Amino acid sequence: MSNMLEVKGVSKHFGSLRAVENVSLMVAPGELRAIIGPNGAGKTTFFNLISGFFPPTSGDIVFDGEVITQLPVAARVARGMARTFQITEIFPELTVRENIRIGAESAAGLRLNFWRTRAEAAQVEAAIDEMLTLTGLTAQADRLVGEMSHGDQRAAEIAMALTLKPRLLLLDEPTAGMGEHETYQIAGLIHRLHKNSSYTIVLIEHDMRVVFNLADRITVLDQGKLLADGTPKEIADDPHVQAAYLGSAE
Repeated sequence: MSNMLEVKGVSKHFGSLRAVENVSLMVAPGELRAIIGPNGAGKTTFFNLISGFFPPTSGDIVFDGEVITQLPVAARVARGMARTFQITEIFPELTVRENIRIGAESAAGLRLNFWRTRAEAAQVEAAIDEMLTLTGLTAQADRLVGEMSHGDQRAAEIAMALTLKPRLLLLDEPTAGMGEHETYQIAGLIHRLHKNSSYTIVLIEHDMRVVFNLADRITVLDQGKLLADGTPKEIADDPHVQAAYLGSAE
Protein backbone atom coordinates (compact mmCIF):
# COMPACT_ATOMS: atom_id res chain seq x y z
CA MET A 1 0.00 0.00 0.00
CA SER A 2 1.42 3.40 -1.01
CA ASN A 3 1.72 6.28 1.40
CA MET A 4 -1.06 8.84 1.50
CA LEU A 5 1.49 11.66 1.72
CA GLU A 6 5.19 11.87 0.94
CA VAL A 7 7.24 15.01 1.43
CA LYS A 8 10.62 14.59 -0.20
CA GLY A 9 13.46 16.87 0.88
CA VAL A 10 11.33 20.01 0.84
CA SER A 11 12.86 23.42 1.52
CA LYS A 12 11.39 26.91 1.58
CA HIS A 13 13.61 30.00 1.56
CA PHE A 14 12.44 33.59 1.87
CA GLY A 15 15.52 35.44 0.72
CA SER A 16 18.22 34.56 3.24
CA LEU A 17 15.68 33.07 5.69
CA ARG A 18 15.59 29.29 5.51
CA ALA A 19 12.14 28.66 6.98
CA VAL A 20 12.14 24.96 6.06
CA GLU A 21 15.30 23.10 5.12
CA ASN A 22 15.37 19.64 3.53
CA VAL A 23 12.46 18.09 5.46
CA SER A 24 11.05 14.69 4.49
CA LEU A 25 7.92 12.98 5.77
CA MET A 26 5.86 9.89 4.97
CA VAL A 27 2.27 9.41 6.20
CA ALA A 28 0.49 6.08 5.73
CA PRO A 29 -3.25 5.82 4.98
CA GLY A 30 -5.24 5.99 8.21
CA GLU A 31 -2.31 7.40 10.22
CA LEU A 32 -2.52 10.33 12.61
CA ARG A 33 0.73 12.27 12.43
CA ALA A 34 1.54 15.16 14.77
CA ILE A 35 4.04 17.87 13.90
CA ILE A 36 5.56 19.66 16.88
CA GLY A 37 8.36 22.08 17.58
CA PRO A 38 9.11 25.35 19.35
CA ASN A 39 7.82 28.67 18.03
CA GLY A 40 9.62 29.58 14.81
CA ALA A 41 10.38 25.94 13.99
CA GLY A 42 8.75 26.23 10.55
CA LYS A 43 5.62 24.18 11.28
CA THR A 44 3.06 26.46 9.64
CA THR A 45 5.33 27.11 6.66
CA PHE A 46 5.64 23.34 6.27
CA PHE A 47 1.84 23.03 6.33
CA ASN A 48 1.58 25.78 3.72
CA LEU A 49 3.91 23.80 1.47
CA ILE A 50 1.82 20.63 1.83
CA SER A 51 -1.48 22.41 1.21
CA GLY A 52 -0.22 24.53 -1.69
CA PHE A 53 -0.21 28.04 -0.22
CA PHE A 54 3.56 28.28 -0.81
CA PRO A 55 5.59 26.68 -3.60
CA PRO A 56 8.71 24.93 -2.29
CA THR A 57 12.14 26.27 -3.12
CA SER A 58 13.20 22.67 -3.67
CA GLY A 59 11.89 19.16 -3.10
CA ASP A 60 8.66 17.39 -4.02
CA ILE A 61 5.28 16.64 -2.47
CA VAL A 62 3.47 13.44 -3.42
CA PHE A 63 -0.20 12.86 -2.55
CA ASP A 64 -1.56 9.33 -2.97
CA GLY A 65 1.09 8.51 -5.56
CA GLU A 66 0.76 11.74 -7.58
CA VAL A 67 3.37 14.51 -7.59
CA ILE A 68 1.44 17.66 -6.63
CA THR A 69 4.38 20.00 -6.02
CA GLN A 70 3.20 22.56 -8.59
CA LEU A 71 -0.56 22.17 -8.11
CA PRO A 72 -2.52 25.11 -6.65
CA VAL A 73 -4.62 24.88 -3.49
CA ALA A 74 -7.92 24.25 -5.32
CA ALA A 75 -6.47 21.34 -7.28
CA ARG A 76 -5.19 19.73 -4.08
CA VAL A 77 -8.61 20.12 -2.46
CA ALA A 78 -10.21 18.52 -5.52
CA ARG A 79 -7.87 15.54 -5.10
CA GLY A 80 -8.92 15.01 -1.49
CA MET A 81 -6.91 17.32 0.75
CA ALA A 82 -8.63 19.61 3.28
CA ARG A 83 -7.20 21.99 5.86
CA THR A 84 -8.24 24.01 8.88
CA PHE A 85 -6.30 27.01 10.19
CA GLN A 86 -4.89 28.15 13.51
CA ILE A 87 -7.39 31.04 13.47
CA THR A 88 -10.83 29.53 12.98
CA GLU A 89 -12.15 30.16 9.46
CA ILE A 90 -15.97 30.22 9.67
CA PHE A 91 -18.87 32.60 9.02
CA PRO A 92 -19.93 33.81 12.49
CA GLU A 93 -23.11 35.49 11.23
CA LEU A 94 -24.44 32.19 9.86
CA THR A 95 -25.78 29.17 11.72
CA VAL A 96 -23.85 25.93 12.06
CA ARG A 97 -26.10 24.33 9.44
CA GLU A 98 -25.57 27.22 7.02
CA ASN A 99 -21.80 27.05 7.45
CA ILE A 100 -21.75 23.33 6.75
CA ARG A 101 -24.11 23.85 3.80
CA ILE A 102 -21.47 26.03 2.12
CA GLY A 103 -19.00 23.16 2.20
CA ALA A 104 -21.59 20.55 1.21
CA GLU A 105 -22.76 22.54 -1.80
CA SER A 106 -19.19 23.18 -2.91
CA ALA A 107 -18.37 19.48 -2.60
CA ALA A 108 -21.43 18.61 -4.70
CA GLY A 109 -20.55 21.22 -7.35
CA LEU A 110 -23.69 23.23 -6.57
CA ARG A 111 -22.27 26.36 -4.93
CA LEU A 112 -23.16 28.68 -7.85
CA ASN A 113 -26.00 26.57 -9.18
CA PHE A 114 -29.35 27.97 -8.03
CA TRP A 115 -31.28 25.40 -10.04
CA ARG A 116 -30.93 21.94 -8.60
CA THR A 117 -32.88 18.72 -8.74
CA ARG A 118 -34.70 17.25 -5.77
CA ALA A 119 -32.06 14.52 -5.65
CA GLU A 120 -29.25 17.09 -5.53
CA ALA A 121 -30.98 19.01 -2.73
CA ALA A 122 -31.47 15.79 -0.79
CA GLN A 123 -27.80 14.92 -1.28
CA VAL A 124 -26.75 18.22 0.29
CA GLU A 125 -29.13 17.83 3.23
CA ALA A 126 -27.89 14.29 3.86
CA ALA A 127 -24.27 15.49 3.84
CA ILE A 128 -25.11 18.27 6.32
CA ASP A 129 -26.87 15.85 8.68
CA GLU A 130 -23.96 13.41 8.43
CA MET A 131 -21.43 16.08 9.40
CA LEU A 132 -23.60 17.38 12.25
CA THR A 133 -23.80 13.87 13.66
CA LEU A 134 -20.11 13.11 13.13
CA THR A 135 -18.98 16.28 14.92
CA GLY A 136 -21.61 16.16 17.67
CA LEU A 137 -23.24 19.44 16.63
CA THR A 138 -26.77 18.24 15.81
CA ALA A 139 -28.31 19.93 18.85
CA GLN A 140 -26.65 23.23 17.89
CA ALA A 141 -27.37 23.10 14.16
CA ASP A 142 -29.48 26.27 14.15
CA ARG A 143 -27.30 28.37 16.47
CA LEU A 144 -25.30 31.28 15.09
CA VAL A 145 -21.67 30.19 15.05
CA GLY A 146 -20.55 33.56 16.42
CA GLU A 147 -22.49 32.86 19.63
CA MET A 148 -20.88 29.48 20.27
CA SER A 149 -17.88 28.52 22.37
CA HIS A 150 -14.46 28.45 20.75
CA GLY A 151 -14.44 24.65 20.90
CA ASP A 152 -17.82 24.36 19.15
CA GLN A 153 -16.70 26.88 16.53
CA ARG A 154 -13.65 24.71 15.85
CA ALA A 155 -15.88 21.64 15.56
CA ALA A 156 -18.02 23.53 13.02
CA GLU A 157 -14.92 24.43 11.01
CA ILE A 158 -13.82 20.79 11.00
CA ALA A 159 -17.34 19.80 9.88
CA MET A 160 -17.04 22.20 6.93
CA ALA A 161 -13.71 20.63 5.97
CA LEU A 162 -15.15 17.14 6.23
CA THR A 163 -17.96 17.91 3.74
CA LEU A 164 -15.22 17.86 1.11
CA LYS A 165 -14.76 14.13 1.83
CA PRO A 166 -10.99 14.52 2.26
CA ARG A 167 -8.62 11.59 2.21
CA LEU A 168 -6.12 13.77 4.07
CA LEU A 169 -7.17 16.22 6.78
CA LEU A 170 -4.65 18.88 7.84
CA LEU A 171 -5.37 20.52 11.22
CA ASP A 172 -3.33 23.59 12.19
CA GLU A 173 -3.30 23.87 16.00
CA PRO A 174 -6.89 22.67 16.49
CA THR A 175 -6.89 23.34 20.26
CA ALA A 176 -5.16 26.75 20.15
CA GLY A 177 -6.55 29.19 22.70
CA MET A 178 -8.84 26.64 24.35
CA GLY A 179 -9.46 25.85 27.99
CA GLU A 180 -9.36 22.40 29.53
CA HIS A 181 -12.91 21.37 28.64
CA GLU A 182 -12.76 22.60 25.04
CA THR A 183 -9.38 20.96 24.50
CA TYR A 184 -10.82 17.67 25.74
CA GLN A 185 -13.83 18.12 23.42
CA ILE A 186 -11.78 18.72 20.28
CA ALA A 187 -9.24 16.02 21.13
CA GLY A 188 -12.15 13.61 21.47
CA LEU A 189 -13.52 14.63 18.08
CA ILE A 190 -10.12 14.12 16.41
CA HIS A 191 -9.80 10.73 18.11
CA ARG A 192 -13.21 9.66 16.74
CA LEU A 193 -12.36 10.84 13.23
CA HIS A 194 -9.13 8.87 13.35
CA LYS A 195 -10.19 5.67 15.09
CA ASN A 196 -13.87 5.35 14.13
CA SER A 197 -13.90 6.97 10.68
CA SER A 198 -10.31 6.11 9.63
CA TYR A 199 -9.38 9.58 8.42
CA THR A 200 -5.72 10.20 7.63
CA ILE A 201 -4.81 13.24 9.73
CA VAL A 202 -1.75 15.45 10.04
CA LEU A 203 -1.92 18.06 12.78
CA ILE A 204 0.24 20.79 14.24
CA GLU A 205 -0.25 21.00 17.98
CA HIS A 206 1.40 22.68 20.99
CA ASP A 207 -0.48 20.80 23.71
CA MET A 208 1.70 17.79 24.43
CA ARG A 209 -1.13 15.96 26.22
CA VAL A 210 -3.12 16.05 22.99
CA VAL A 211 -0.13 15.02 20.88
CA PHE A 212 0.93 12.04 22.96
CA ASN A 213 -2.63 10.79 23.47
CA LEU A 214 -3.63 10.98 19.78
CA ALA A 215 -0.63 10.54 17.50
CA ASP A 216 0.58 7.33 15.89
CA ARG A 217 3.84 9.05 14.99
CA ILE A 218 5.35 12.45 15.76
CA THR A 219 7.59 14.64 13.62
CA VAL A 220 9.67 17.27 15.41
CA LEU A 221 10.92 20.40 13.62
CA ASP A 222 13.47 22.82 15.03
CA GLN A 223 14.70 25.94 13.24
CA GLY A 224 13.21 24.68 9.99
CA LYS A 225 14.97 21.31 10.10
CA LEU A 226 13.84 17.80 10.93
CA LEU A 227 14.99 17.07 14.47
CA ALA A 228 13.28 13.71 15.08
CA ASP A 229 10.60 11.38 13.77
CA GLY A 230 9.13 8.40 15.57
CA THR A 231 6.51 6.92 17.84
CA PRO A 232 5.33 8.91 20.87
CA LYS A 233 7.58 6.83 23.13
CA GLU A 234 10.62 7.31 20.88
CA ILE A 235 10.03 11.06 20.79
CA ALA A 236 9.48 11.31 24.55
CA ASP A 237 12.75 9.43 25.17
CA ASP A 238 14.80 11.43 22.64
CA PRO A 239 17.26 13.70 24.51
CA HIS A 240 17.52 16.11 21.57
CA VAL A 241 13.75 16.60 21.57
CA GLN A 242 13.74 17.08 25.32
CA ALA A 243 16.43 19.73 25.05
CA ALA A 244 14.85 21.58 22.13
CA TYR A 245 11.20 21.38 23.03
CA LEU A 246 9.70 19.04 25.62
CA GLY A 247 12.04 20.06 28.40
CA SER A 248 10.95 23.69 28.09
CA ALA A 249 7.25 22.98 27.64
CA GLU A 250 6.33 24.11 31.19
